[in-house]
Amino acid sequence: MKSISLANELAGNSYPGRGIVIGKSADGKYAVTAYFIMGRSENSRNRVFVEDGEGIRTQAFDPSKLSDPSLIIYAPVRVLGNKTIVTNGDQTDTIYELMDKQQTFEQALRTREFEPDAPNYTPRISGIMHIDNGTYNYAMSILKSNNGNPDACNRYTFAYQNPVAGEAHFIHTYMGDGNPLPSFEGEPKLVGLEGDIDTFTSLVWENLNEENKVSLFVRYIDIETGKYETRIVNKNK
Repeated sequence: MKSISLANELAGNSYPGRGIVIGKSADGKYAVTAYFIMGRSENSRNRVFVEDGEGIRTQAFDPSKLSDPSLIIYAPVRVLGNKTIVTNGDQTDTIYELMDKQQTFEQALRTREFEPDAPNYTPRISGIMHIDNGTYNYAMSILKSNNGNPDACNRYTFAYQNPVAGEAHFIHTYMGDGNPLPSFEGEPKLVGLEGDIDTFTSLVWENLNEENKVSLFVRYIDIETGKYETRIVNKNK
């Protein structure tokens, strides 16, 4: 698979929806992840990311304007020991709880499917990063309707062992804007990864559609020590 520019991929898509990037920094020192959310409705845009323990959660920016919290208020990031879970919905909790009971990432997601938001049936995208004594691997998953048919759920998991420095994979919910919104297709996109946490954060945020972007989370985890740095950017301030 040919590596593509993440900046160009984001700038060329007005509505990728929610997205996850996971990879390894160019210097090979850090496990890297980013998660962003976008919105078209007032309810979706009325959100911010806030820290919650070692992870984050979404929260209404203006609680008086929150009309339906069911699919927009959740914990996108949670940490379970040496594992960091990143998802676009409350399946973060499902993965956390079932992996804590010794089930696998895939087994946990077998209990879930795409979101019940007809006619879009938004895919559930998930990622897990595992760092252990200087080793690092990650996996990504997408649960989606069968070409818009909610009677069938298609499940795909992609695992990356010993990731290459300067490479990441990018998965998002929608191919672009539309009505209904077209679900992501294919395997996660291979993208280049350069720079420190602030450079990478700026690259992602600045190339997301100005009207639709809502919030961004970025984390760099030291593969040797497990210590991490986090950046959160919210459009609502």
